[in-house]
Amino acid sequence: MSVMVVRKKVTRKWEKLPGRNTFCCDGRVMMARQKGIFYLTLFLILGTCTLFFAFECRYLAVQLSPAIPVFAAMLFLFSMATLLRTSFSDPGVIPRALPDEAAFIEMEIEATNGAVPQGQRPPPRIKNFQINNQIVKLKYCYTCKIFRPPRASHCSICDNCVERFDHHCPWVGNCVGKRNYRYFYLFILSLSLLTIYVFAFNIVYVALKSLKIGFLETLKETPLTVLEVLICFFTLWSVVGLTGFHTFLVALNQTTNEDIKGSWTGKNRVQNPYSHGNIVKNCCEVLCGPLPPSVLDRRGILPLEESGSRPPSTQETSSSLLPQNPAPTEHLNSNEMPEDSSTPEEMPPPEPPEPPQEAAEAEK
Repeated sequence: MSVMVVRKKVTRKWEKLPGRNTFCCDGRVMMARQKGIFYLTLFLILGTCTLFFAFECRYLAVQLSPAIPVFAAMLFLFSMATLLRTSFSDPGVIPRALPDEAAFIEMEIEATNGAVPQGQRPPPRIKNFQINNQIVKLKYCYTCKIFRPPRASHCSICDNCVERFDHHCPWVGNCVGKRNYRYFYLFILSLSLLTIYVFAFNIVYVALKSLKIGFLETLKETPLTVLEVLICFFTLWSVVGLTGFHTFLVALNQTTNEDIKGSWTGKNRVQNPYSHGNIVKNCCEVLCGPLPPSVLDRRGILPLEESGSRPPSTQETSSSLLPQNPAPTEHLNSNEMPEDSSTPEEMPPPEPPEPPQEAAEAEK
């Protein structure tokens, strides 16, 4: 008789993670839900570079140097690699507190602040932490039920607390934080170089063609080149400006979130406790420091009680498909016989035996 075997359904932790993120490839790829602008970024880079390799590169490789398409291909591959690394990685999401941990933190806060009279606003939930002789405030996140680490912030788009939160970038479709900031910076830096490179050699291509057939005829014959020039021209200023701004932040060991809030340049004039006072040291820490591992454990397996109803085991499934045999009767000794539970009323009284006929006649 064939026995059907049912496999247990494994529930990964990424399937139950809170927040507004999307996961692909069994939790290996992590992005924000709003990915429309990210697809636009891919379209602009792939489209412009495809046109450049298909038309201008072949002409420039013959007329000038074969190294032009080679260097362009290197910049293109590096830009795409850093873009995908930024978009598909965990930016440094901090796990939310478990119910028991959240209850313990609430008890700790109530014990510290005391009972708040009705109608009064409770005091802010803040802890003071000292870093390099500077007092840094750790704020409580009411969504994640944790005291956020220094430089962490809650992203309203992804609905997660991110360690060393810089900003949420819709162009890469992800938050930019501690675990992917270096790749984001390398992406915008390489994209700036690629944009300048393509724009410059498109101008060279138009100039070389104009020497032979004239400028107006060149524009009529190469409308796609004109389209590339326009895309690169309008992209150049924003990408190069963004690269310069983040280069400034890296040199100061500062984040976009801290710069916008004026954390270290406001009225208090508090010095940045994370800066080493040296541009080289700051750049080495931000771009070359050790990369911390993800604390989410996205591909970890949840216990059965956390993942929902317990699936039937293989033995239970196979035994339910087999015919059920009656349970064997246990053999008991006389000393182990169970007492009869029937009452005396239920047992009929014994009838007296009738005397035989011969004995009755003899008495007569």
